[in-house]
Amino acid sequence: MIVLINPNSTVSMTDAMERIALDVAPDFKIVGWTSHDGPPAIQGPEDGAASVPPLLELVAKASELGARAVIIGCFDDTGLNEARAIANCPVIGIGQAAYHMAVLAGPRFSVVTTLEVSVPVLEENIHAYGLAGHLGRVRASGVAVLDLEREADAAALRVLEEISAAAREDDVDSIVLGCAGMVDLPSRAEAATNLRIIDGVRAAVQIACLM
Repeated sequence: MIVLINPNSTVSMTDAMERIALDVAPDFKIVGWTSHDGPPAIQGPEDGAASVPPLLELVAKASELGARAVIIGCFDDTGLNEARAIANCPVIGIGQAAYHMAVLAGPRFSVVTTLEVSVPVLEENIHAYGLAGHLGRVRASGVAVLDLEREADAAALRVLEEISAAAREDDVDSIVLGCAGMVDLPSRAEAATNLRIIDGVRAAVQIACLM
C-alpha cells in the first residue's frame, strides 16, 4: 500500500491527487488521506509549520499499517525530514521527486508555483537538495492554492501564462508545476510549450512504485 497524505484539510485536493496517482499506477494499492487538522491550504512557512504535527500523526499511522511508501502531497515538502525520522518506510515529497525527475529530463528547470510567499520555501528546498545549479527560476503565478479549484479556468490561464514566460525567458529544458493543486494542468501546459512539464504527484508515485 502506498499512502498519499495531503497535509492540508481540503478533501477535494486529496481526491484529485489520488485520482492522478491511480491513473499513474493502476496496479498498485494507493490511498489518499486528508489531514483534517491541517490548514485549508499551505501557502508559506507559517501554514507549513501548522500542518506538521497532524501530518506526522498520519505518517506514523501509515507506517504502523505497513505502508510500502508514504507520499507527502504538498509541493513545499512540508515535514519531510521529520516524517522520514519516524517512518519505517520511504517517505517521498512531491517537490523533491519533481526536481529530481526534472534533472533526469535535462540540465535546467524552472518552477511555476502559486503565490510569492512560496518562492523562498521552494528555493531553500532546491538548495538543500543540491540542485540549485540546475535551477532557472522559481516563478510565482499569483494564483492562490484554493483558486486552482474555486476559479479553475481563470487560475489555469494565469499559470499557463507563467509557464509560457518561463519557456521564453529561462533557457530551461523543463517546467515543474509547483503545487499539488496543479495536477490537472500537465496536458494543457504541454500543448502550450514544447518543454517537458513535470508534476510532482506523478513523479512521486512513479518513484514510490520502485520502492
